[in-house]
Amino acid sequence: MSSRLHALPNQMKAKSGGFWRGYFYFFMSLLIAATAVYGFSHTIDHNLIHRSPLPPFVLYIHAIVFPAWIVFFIVQSALIRSHNVHLHRSLGWFGVGLAVAIIIVGALTAISMARFEQQDPFNSAAFLIVQVMDLSSFAVPFALAIYWRKRPEFHRRLVLIASCALLDAAFGRFPALPLVFSPAGVDALICLGVIRDLIVDRRVHKVYLYALPMLIVWQIVAVETFVHASPWWTNIAHSILR
Repeated sequence: MSSRLHALPNQMKAKSGGFWRGYFYFFMSLLIAATAVYGFSHTIDHNLIHRSPLPPFVLYIHAIVFPAWIVFFIVQSALIRSHNVHLHRSLGWFGVGLAVAIIIVGALTAISMARFEQQDPFNSAAFLIVQVMDLSSFAVPFALAIYWRKRPEFHRRLVLIASCALLDAAFGRFPALPLVFSPAGVDALICLGVIRDLIVDRRVHKVYLYALPMLIVWQIVAVETFVHASPWWTNIAHSILR
C-alpha cells in the first residue's frame, strides 16, 4: 500500500507533464522549421532566386546546408520520440559533419556577402560581428552537446540551443521585427525549454542557467558593436575583408 502511495506523485507528475514531457523536442524541431520558412520566405526571392547581380555561389551552398540542419534536427527528434535510439546515435556522426559544414560555409558566406555588399549603404563590415555571434552561438553549444552525448539531459538541451541560435537570420527577416531585436526571438524559443523544465521537472536545468545568460550577454555585445560600428571591430572586419 505504501509503495502505491509513493508511486502516485510520480504518476501524477508524468501525466501533468503530458505534451511537454513526450513531445516537446519534436514540437520544437517543427517550430524551428516553421520559423525558418516564414522568415526567409520574405527575402529568398529577391535576395537569392532573382537577385541581380548574382550573389557569390557560396550563398547557394549556404541555402542548402542550413536547411539540411533543420531537417536533420526534425529526424533526430522523431527518432528519439519513436525510441529508435540506436539509429539516432548512428546519424549523430553525420550531424557532426553537417555542423562543421555549417560553420565553414557560414563563415565563407558571411565574408563573401560582406565583400559583395560593400557598396551598399548597409554597414556590412560592422554586421560581421552579428554573424560571428550567430556561428559561435551554434558552434559552442553543439560542441558541448557532442562532449556530453552520453548525458541525454545535457545533450538534448544543448542541441536545442544550438538549433535555435541558427534562427537569428530568420527572425531578422520578420517584417514587423527590427533587425536589432532578432536575437530576442532566439531567446524566446530557448525560454520555451526553460518553461518545459519548470512544468516537467519543477526546476530549470543547469544548461539553461549557464548558457542562456551568457548567450544574452554575447548578443548584447554583438548588437551594440554592430549598431555603433565600434572602431575596434570595424578595423578587424575590414582586415578580414581585405
